[in-house]
Amino acid sequence: MTNLKEELRALIAEIAEKDDVPDDVAFKDLGIDSMMGVEIVAAIERKYQVKIDDAELVEVTTLNNSMALVQKKLGAAEATVSAAE
Repeated sequence: MTNLKEELRALIAEIAEKDDVPDDVAFKDLGIDSMMGVEIVAAIERKYQVKIDDAELVEVTTLNNSMALVQKKLGAAEATVSAAE
């Protein structure tokens, strides 16, 4: 897998129509509204084949927080596949 952070940065920047998405700046401070947030979550779910529950939406507030959530989801998915084998 290529650099997860840079993939997420590009995905979020494209949806938000931003040149750059800093690591720890709140999305709301970048002008990303709730509708864009929904688009970002949907794009993350599609790209990484993960499900982000409603309770986890509060974690998608910065690039770093989003990356940590995706890493957690991917790790859980990997653990599920390993347990099934």
